[in-house]
Amino acid sequence: MSKSITVSYEGKPCYDILLEQNFLKLTPKLKELNISPKRKVCIVTDSNLAVLHADALAECIKPYFDSCITFCFPAGEQSKNLDTVQNLYQELINHHFDRKDLLIAFGGGVVGDLTGFTAATYLRGIDFIQIPTSLLSQVDSSIGGKTGVDFLHYKNMVGAFYQPKLVYMNLSLLKTLPKDQFISGMGEVLKHGFIKSADYFSWLKQNQMQIMNLSFDIIEEMIYQSCQIKRDVVERDPKETGERALLNFGHTIGHAVEKLSDFKLSHGQCVSIGIAAASRLSCDVGTLRKEDCAEIIRTLQAFGLLVSVSRFTPQEILSVSKSDKKMSAGKIKFILLESIGNAYIDADLSDAQLLSGITSILKDSDGRREEDTQNGTEL
Repeated sequence: MSKSITVSYEGKPCYDILLEQNFLKLTPKLKELNISPKRKVCIVTDSNLAVLHADALAECIKPYFDSCITFCFPAGEQSKNLDTVQNLYQELINHHFDRKDLLIAFGGGVVGDLTGFTAATYLRGIDFIQIPTSLLSQVDSSIGGKTGVDFLHYKNMVGAFYQPKLVYMNLSLLKTLPKDQFISGMGEVLKHGFIKSADYFSWLKQNQMQIMNLSFDIIEEMIYQSCQIKRDVVERDPKETGERALLNFGHTIGHAVEKLSDFKLSHGQCVSIGIAAASRLSCDVGTLRKEDCAEIIRTLQAFGLLVSVSRFTPQEILSVSKSDKKMSAGKIKFILLESIGNAYIDADLSDAQLLSGITSILKDSDGRREEDTQNGTEL
């Protein structure tokens, strides 16, 4: 059974998100969008997807297009840079791609972000569609038009807002997703409940076992609900001038941990660590009840997500956090919680407060959180 969500941009319908079980409706949707079969198409993917699923996608769309090529780059965050974009530019130039042609982002968030940025900048803009294959990309990065790449060690520092023509999800691909990547995606799924819907958070807890066992109907509903939450936010604030910043809950400290780990920790796990820190900080400043904070931590752990990290100092994490692109007038725009389902922006936190939140997610060599060794207590 398929589901569909329409995303508007600046008050007008812009693109659809389709949740399907296979690729059968992809070509009919291309026809519906008036994407000409005379166009050339380039499938952009990574080395993992190229082995597993790229041939199946190519076989599906090759009969529709006059020309179909595939551009593959090494999987991983280390490839999300301007060098890879340059190589993709060269491939498109060599095959004489023009503004009427099409890119397809086929993969997780790295593939989607990089392909979208290339589409936004090649010949000042060509069409692209998103076919996200990971849970994280399906509920988060494929929606909203944020594209970009990392610069040096700064995550997503170079980018553009550029909307896809379509987001098409073949949910059956999740069955082949490594378990750790699925768990990573749950960091972004749970975030939606934390910032916007206590009811959704409760539903996720109630259906935890079925979610982790990949019960198709439950997974489909979960992705549908998460996509609706993100759709509603990005429609109201497409360029992140206000409310959209709430989607960064857990990301400021999470991105710092991700960078310090040299991207060896997955994005979703780092977001979970950042959520744990932001929740405890919300409790420290008096907006979030201790019971709610404890429930957030327990739920993250129940889904296999991390809530602490070792090897780094509070000062290291704070310093890297201050290089985040979300800084405003020298202040970190930090997302905190008033309650589960109700987030807000705080740009007035002191370094001492931030260090307290960061300290709460650090473990010592014995695996204990640094805060616990000082206070003898844990939320």
